[in-house]
Amino acid sequence: MKVTRRIQDGFFYGESPRWHDGALWFTDVHGQRVYKASLEGDRNEVLYLADDLPSGLGWIPDGSLIVVAMDTQQLRRVDANGCVAVHADLSGVATGTINDMVVSPDGTAFVGDTGFRLWSGAHEFAPGRLIVASPQGAVLQVEEEMLAPNGIALSEDCRTLVVAEPAGARLTAFTIGDERTLNDRRVFADLGSSIPDGICLDAAGAVWLADPMARRVSRVLEGGEITHSLPFDEMPVACVLAGEDRTTLITCVAPHWEREPALKAPMAHLEAVDVDVPGSGRP
Repeated sequence: MKVTRRIQDGFFYGESPRWHDGALWFTDVHGQRVYKASLEGDRNEVLYLADDLPSGLGWIPDGSLIVVAMDTQQLRRVDANGCVAVHADLSGVATGTINDMVVSPDGTAFVGDTGFRLWSGAHEFAPGRLIVASPQGAVLQVEEEMLAPNGIALSEDCRTLVVAEPAGARLTAFTIGDERTLNDRRVFADLGSSIPDGICLDAAGAVWLADPMARRVSRVLEGGEITHSLPFDEMPVACVLAGEDRTTLITCVAPHWEREPALKAPMAHLEAVDVDVPGSGRP
């Protein structure tokens, strides 16, 4: 593959890149901000989340932005005027830090609960959960025994959900039922030694996944075959296929993920490279 080009820098820890409404969106977790950007390098601050750390992003049918508030275990809603409110309180069902999320066109949110507190210092592992929240913010379903669920992607037809399980070194798929229920849990790809973080789908049904420990982003087919691998000098943590034709692979890259070291200097950045197969579904 071609060498990547840097399109954004000067923030602390980029996560959850999204292509939405002709723009690139991403969170700066440790900087507690959400940004809207162009592929040419412009960037505007959309949200400063003063009381928490933002992660996954999505949109509900009225156009409001939904943001994961990681430690308070909430989804926050940001309307067109910038007003922020609690969209869903998941603290009654989440057992750890909530992290990534994908939101379907009807407003249903699929949220990963890691099962443990990411910045507690102890890092005591416990199985996590996948939480399904209605467009109104009610909890619809909790899928147990997920191994630190992280990146989440939804197919174009909204029938298949793929979840990265880094502690299981695998991608897991579900079939989404008519009542927004998760069914037919199965292994999409056994990744061997790869530790998947953020993911996205392409139009051929493959998954692009960031593997921060191996410092690469890989394209994986169902069953586990790797067709492409893109190396990085630092940790790639999430990716999305962006641009008007969705053939620009954007990757969030950082030297490390811990909060205190990251805040010493804004060293995170976004890298871009062109690919052949366009993106599909969400994110």
